[in-house]
Amino acid sequence: MPRLLDAEELTRQLADLPGVARGRWGSLVLAVQAPTFADAVRLVALAADEAEQMDHHPDVDLRWRTVSFTFSTHSAGGVTQYDVELAHRVLAAAKAVGAQTLPPPQRLEVALDVVDADAVRPFWQAVLGYREHVAPGDAGAGAELHDPRSQTALWFQRMEPARTGRGRFHLDVYVPADGCRARVDAALAAGGRLVSDAHAPSWWVLADAEGNEACVCST
Repeated sequence: MPRLLDAEELTRQLADLPGVARGRWGSLVLAVQAPTFADAVRLVALAADEAEQMDHHPDVDLRWRTVSFTFSTHSAGGVTQYDVELAHRVLAAAKAVGAQTLPPPQRLEVALDVVDADAVRPFWQAVLGYREHVAPGDAGAGAELHDPRSQTALWFQRMEPARTGRGRFHLDVYVPADGCRARVDAALAAGGRLVSDAHAPSWWVLADAEGNEACVCST
């Protein structure tokens, strides 16, 4: 089985992959815009050829001129050197058809504050029809619930004792690192308040006028 890349290795290699960013659940993501729909289709075909040669296949989404790729080694449960190599090849194919890279998409997660995650997780899994997912190396954090057809995940933040006086759900909004400060400033200008910037620039905790919280997180 291929070896998962650690955070330091991945950060170093992403520096040579313009437009490629960390995605959800142990993946890399890339979005490009081709000059025409025909060029976008041609890019998908070129990427498919590279994937077949490597016997390593990305998820692909084609919408008019925009093509989005998700790279992950499912057997290993995350990003390996295979994904980095395939991303390099897809970038070369994108250049060949005249496609331009697009900013990475934002990612949204929903967090629920709980005292006993194991007691409530089965209920939410049944209600949402989601699947349990434990990231490699994060077994102690407990399983998250993922919808394999969308970008939205539900995770459980342990609170002892339980927090009172506000809603127990909050949103985690992941945006590219160079856009985080602008997003925070926009939220504050729209009537929000800063709860904590202790972990900035990794994330900021904000709240609306009634105390409902959201975190702006960097990808």
